[in-house]
Amino acid sequence: MSSQQHPAPRPSGLDPAIAARLKRSADGLVPAIAQQHDTGEVLMLGWMDDEALHRTLTTGRCTYWSRSRREYWVKGDTSGHVQHVKSVALDCDADTILVKVDQVGAACHTGARTCFEADRLDVNQ
Repeated sequence: MSSQQHPAPRPSGLDPAIAARLKRSADGLVPAIAQQHDTGEVLMLGWMDDEALHRTLTTGRCTYWSRSRREYWVKGDTSGHVQHVKSVALDCDADTILVKVDQVGAACHTGARTCFEADRLDVNQ
């Protein structure tokens, strides 16, 4: 399969006009950045396929595709750390999704507020 071809997306209720714009990875996914809507804090990165995006847009709760479990998961269903969707946008290339949310509790599975707190790297200038 060439780098330009991607597998057909799984069946979805996503608006075909939106689906046609998405640029997916070789496994049919688009990275989705979750950001706290009022502070701009970057919380986490997850993966969405067309159906996960459709569910996110129609339920008001972030739904991701778990690459390890190969199933959908709604953020907070088991942890209680819910992401209430405030807005969704595609970047200029339609290859990344930005979901602005109101995060309840920790965003990271480790219990940290964000997934970017534990391993800060030194920047030499």
